Amino acid sequence: MAITAAMVKELRERTGAGMMECKKALTEADGDMEGAIEAMRRSGLAKAEKKAGRVAAEGVIVTRIADDGRIGVMVEINSETDFVANNEEFQAFAARVAERILEDAPADVGALSGLTLGGGDERDVATANKELVAKIGENIEVRRFVRHEAGEGRLASYLHGKRIGVLVEFTGADDQVGRDLAMHVAASQPIAIRADDVPAEQIEKERSILKEQARESGKPEEIVKKMVDGRMRKYLGEITLLGQPFVKDPDQTVEQFLEAKGAGVAYFERFEVGEGKERREENFADEVMAQVKGA
Repeated sequence: MAITAAMVKELRERTGAGMMECKKALTEADGDMEGAIEAMRRSGLAKAEKKAGRVAAEGVIVTRIADDGRIGVMVEINSETDFVANNEEFQAFAARVAERILEDAPADVGALSGLTLGGGDERDVATANKELVAKIGENIEVRRFVRHEAGEGRLASYLHGKRIGVLVEFTGADDQVGRDLAMHVAASQPIAIRADDVPAEQIEKERSILKEQARESGKPEEIVKKMVDGRMRKYLGEITLLGQPFVKDPDQTVEQFLEAKGAGVAYFERFEVGEGKERREENFADEVMAQVKGA
């Protein structure tokens, strides 16, 4: 069967593939449009499997909060390059994945992979992911997500571009306080809400280091103990949310800011694209800090 330019054009529009690839597929399928599409899908998925082992440390963070403010989700989806992270199809896929998490509450990434993508798309998340890899040509990974249901409070979120995301549960204040709190977490990277929430092993490790440093001063043991206690208080203030200087007003701590607003905080989570993976060095925390101070 003769393969016409119109047939190639139709296949390109339906698959997004290149002209020569479309012509080859139609030729091999003897002009059968649906057969060519199916063959291209099988070939694309096979290529996608080969790309799955490549490092994907760029990407996006997406957040969603239910209309009543009681349930929030945050998901990280990775790509190999920032160029693909800006791709409209990639971002649409990420948005649909976040909505599935909000609506269906999967237990983990494995359970999420089997959910229908939704929005009129009957493919499951795993298949849509693989087909997007085949089309774009980079490894794409749904890396992690959180889904939090509020207790007595409401949820707020903050995105610094697409690279840093925060969810917080706050009580007793308006949404602006929640957003300010989330912006602070994005910039200051606390590891816990208060000192009692810091893992005991981390506290003991830091105390041991500070004790060794203090003993080098040659001072008596009782003075060393006071030095260590003082430095531990400073350390815990630096790493805990309530103890940190509030980024929009460093003359007060976050705890003082919340008390002045009659507010509290019950939960937070912070994601940064690619953290813990091999990637180029950029200090996004400093970037967020500069933006927050100007807000």
